[in-house]
Amino acid sequence: MADTSFRYDPLTTAQEWKVAGRQVAIATVIETWGSAPCAPGSHLVIDRDANFEGSVSGGCVESEVISEAANVIDSGTAKILEIGVSDERAWSVGLSCGGRIRIYIESLV
Repeated sequence: MADTSFRYDPLTTAQEWKVAGRQVAIATVIETWGSAPCAPGSHLVIDRDANFEGSVSGGCVESEVISEAANVIDSGTAKILEIGVSDERAWSVGLSCGGRIRIYIESLV
């Protein structure tokens, strides 16, 4: 029987990376509407070299978040991204419905 007591925490990774001297940003899902694979409170941790752990959505959304995280690390200014997919677009790529997601990205100092 598998041990299910361990729960992965990307915030632990963020702390470990920061202690190791890496520049780190944390992306957090703060709000969702419609179809969204990750619930509010989900985290993606990104370092300056675009290494990442965790998840805030998947696919092209995470690519955009990773790209924006580099800007946040460089500027030190937090940012909120709002990304949406219309129902029509979602249907055309095989999803049952569209949705929107808001993600807060901040740099650890």
